Amino acid sequence: MSNDPTDTAYRPATRLLHAGIERTPFGETSEAMFLTSGFVYDNAEQAEATFTGDVVHYQYSRFGNPTVAALERRLADLEGAEACIATSTGMGAVSSALLSHVKAGDRVVASRALFGSCHWIVANLLPRYGVETVFVDGGDLAGWAAALSRPTAAVLLESPSNPMLEILDIRAIADLAHKAGAIVVVDNVFATPLLQKPLELGADVVVYSCTKHIDGQGRVLGGAVLGRQDWIANTLQPFTRNTGNALSPFNAWVMLKGLETLTLRVRAMTENAAAVADYLAGAEGVTRVFYPGRPDHPQYELAQRQMTGGSTLVAFEVAGGKAGAFAFMNALRLIAISNNLGDARSMVTHPATTTHMKISPEDRAQLGITDGVIRFSVGLEDAEDLKNDLARGVVALGLR
Repeated sequence: MSNDPTDTAYRPATRLLHAGIERTPFGETSEAMFLTSGFVYDNAEQAEATFTGDVVHYQYSRFGNPTVAALERRLADLEGAEACIATSTGMGAVSSALLSHVKAGDRVVASRALFGSCHWIVANLLPRYGVETVFVDGGDLAGWAAALSRPTAAVLLESPSNPMLEILDIRAIADLAHKAGAIVVVDNVFATPLLQKPLELGADVVVYSCTKHIDGQGRVLGGAVLGRQDWIANTLQPFTRNTGNALSPFNAWVMLKGLETLTLRVRAMTENAAAVADYLAGAEGVTRVFYPGRPDHPQYELAQRQMTGGSTLVAFEVAGGKAGAFAFMNALRLIAISNNLGDARSMVTHPATTTHMKISPEDRAQLGITDGVIRFSVGLEDAEDLKNDLARGVVALGLR
């Protein structure tokens, strides 16, 4: 076995501790944090050569920073991508991936099941700049084929989707998209880099909100875009550098620390999610449960092929619509009400009045986001304590 910590013979947990480290002459154990806005040059000639690209030297932290670069190297190693650019937020990653690639007159085809802000970009922002956008029901391959029967610049999808954990056939959609000339951008937040590898399934670009799971402890915001070296360098990087969508070195350092425990946290959170999904499936007043690791999930077989775990998220519907959902959530004492996800602490949110509020009621209904739906981001607490807290919500429904 090689001593190179990025050697693929090492498993993810090992590489998340060691990959991408470049120690300074001080020989520090933990990665150094370079809290600097700019960098100095030995002489004017070196400055000129840096700007022409003849010399590799850091210029300005909006363009590149050693701490941010360490995070980018480690994320690329984990994802199996050639290159990565870290961004200020997850939405910064999504918007940069799309806006850097498309121009007026292009088409973008997207899954209808998107996070609210992603839906807004496709439905509202891109058309302002002359980009035609089309939404497709994620599981309808015939609909994808029809939408992609014309030349297309980009495809955007989430799998599992937010909040209903719909599983899309990434490989089949990628095959259709590539025939139409499109790149495929996959938001992989719900699966994490550990439970699904979109690039291996035919995707071209993977985006993350690093706030979720990667930091995963409610501390900082950040995002990442991963893909082929040529696309990152020639399409994405000029856009992010010149528009200023840069991650701070401090946030990058916090996320490097988060990556060190990512495998432990995701494994434990996924086990907890499976346990509480089973509990909710048998609870009175819970009318539906959506969890890709359960055989009753509509795309269970597809999830088994694409993913190595069921996700840390569970969606469920309670009786009584909005009033029932609010009563359930307000009865919880351990599980917090928050629109964040992928955190070490368990959280619930009501998508219809928070994350997906700006989506029309008709579109929410088409996605199955009823007023009784609750999204549950399962944390690291003891599973029995989580079940006991959920039982308070069940009692609050007033059905027994």
